Parts: sequence; structure tokens; C-alpha cells
Amino acid sequence: MSTPKQPREVIALNIPDLSAFAKTLRSGLDQPPGHVETLNLIARAAGYRNYQHLKARQIQEVQPIANDRQVARALRFFKAGKFAEWPAKTQVQKLCLWALWAQLPAQTDLHEREISTLIHGMCLFKDAAQIRRAMVEHQMVARAKDGSCYQRIEQAPPAEALAVIAQVKKTL
Repeated sequence: MSTPKQPREVIALNIPDLSAFAKTLRSGLDQPPGHVETLNLIARAAGYRNYQHLKARQIQEVQPIANDRQVARALRFFKAGKFAEWPAKTQVQKLCLWALWAQLPAQTDLHEREISTLIHGMCLFKDAAQIRRAMVEHQMVARAKDGSCYQRIEQAPPAEALAVIAQVKKTL
């Protein structure tokens, strides 16, 4: 009669630097594969198609966590999805501006009057010039040298800004 097999112990392994791990692993082999092939082998052993697949999944899974307190401070300045008043603190101003930035058309040249009209439609107070200047200052919008043309600068907003943008969109 045979003895039943014991389930094997699962040991989790966290590798902070996969490249260094692959180099160390290769140094212990007689005929090691190339560095990229070693990375691919490790990724396949972990259940991914290749190293690029592993890398892409890791980037997708890491989502920054927003500071809820900062988000709540910024959201106080919005009423029914519209920017209601200008905050005194610069950090709060910037978070509020992200919500306006997200509503500007991407890769579109806007003349001063066009961007002002868009901004006025997003705000309860009428100070498009202040908002335009602040967006240029915070590098959210690029302005032509003569000041006649504006364009949204494409970039990834920080986690707090993404949370503010999402909440403002819900209330629109």
C-alpha cells in the first residue's frame, strides 16, 4: 500500500529586480541562454506569455492610490459638476484645474475666445483669463507666443486629479 502524497508547500517569491535575478540565475548555469531569453523563461514560468506580457500586466495592476482628503478639498469647489469658486491654496487650485483640463478637446488648437467660451461653460464664475493663465502656469495648456492660440498638453494626471475628474464627470 502506498502512502498518500503530501501536498507541496507553496512558497511566494517577491523579486524586486527581475533583471538582477535573471543575471544571478544565468551565472549559475553552464550554458546560459541570453539575458532576454532568461527573462522570457522566468515570465513563462510565472504564467505569462513572455517578459513584455509580464511587464505590461505589472504596469496595469499598479494603480496609484489617491489622497482622499485632497480630493475632498478640491471637490468642495464644484457645484453640480461646475467649478464654483477659485480656491485660495495652489495645490487645490491645481486639482480643480485638472477637472477642467479633462474637458478640453485633445490635440485641438483653440483661439482665446474659444477656450474662454469652453471655460465659462465649465464654471459658475466668469474669470476665464485667470483659469487660462493658471493652466499655462501649471503646464496643462500650451499657449502660442502671441497668446492667440491654446492647446491642451497631453499627460497623465496624478491619482488625486483622476479621482477629481471622475467625480466631476459623474455630476455632469
